[in-house]
Amino acid sequence: MSGHSKWATTKRKKARIDGARAKVFNRIIREMTVAARLGGSDIEGNPRLRSAVDKAKGANMPAKNIETAIAKGAGELEGVNYSEITYEGYGPAGTAIMIDTMTDNKVRTIAEIRHIFSKNGGNVGAEGAVAWMFKSKGVITVAKAAIGEDALFELITDNGADDMDSSGSEYEVKVDPAHFSGLVAALEKKGIKPLTAEVSKVADNMVKVTGGDAEKVLELLEALDEQDDVQSVHTNAEFDQKELENL
Repeated sequence: MSGHSKWATTKRKKARIDGARAKVFNRIIREMTVAARLGGSDIEGNPRLRSAVDKAKGANMPAKNIETAIAKGAGELEGVNYSEITYEGYGPAGTAIMIDTMTDNKVRTIAEIRHIFSKNGGNVGAEGAVAWMFKSKGVITVAKAAIGEDALFELITDNGADDMDSSGSEYEVKVDPAHFSGLVAALEKKGIKPLTAEVSKVADNMVKVTGGDAEKVLELLEALDEQDDVQSVHTNAEFDQKELENL
């Protein structure tokens, strides 16, 4: 990251812990529900569901909540039918933004997304407007205290990783989604628990934003991230860490 901070790192550091917990649970429950609906309730035979369950356990979600979400998704219990929709748009300073949502009311969701963009100096784009700038990648972060750089590099390259960035306060590893679950399992087999592990949309080229633009972009990203139907927010905006500390 060369002294800069991507949105994925920024939002963790700026999270409001009390409010974030309920939001995290809600997102994971929706993900488990949809994963079970699309691929069945067998965790071992459904990689997407397995990943969501691992995330739920990592967030200390009660086992009953996990079981209920899976049962609803599999049709064993009555539940809400969510649709997955990704929206694209532009933020201040020409930044590109993608928003993954799960919603039971498409009309409500797009209206709220448009309002957030408009209120914060951005606008929603047409389908495909910015998607071409992003690729799906497994992104895993590991504490530097957990393992040495050389040992981690050897481990991840043996398990399909594409890239490792050690310039920040933690290691950031990128891997093709096809190798994502295998790499996480390999890390855990060595006793290394990732700080975060998710399949995300990663921009091919980042755009550095500073000063007032950085503040405006960050406000838009945070507003989108707090919308109830939003599962994840992706951007090509890159922030200077020293500036962020003063925002």
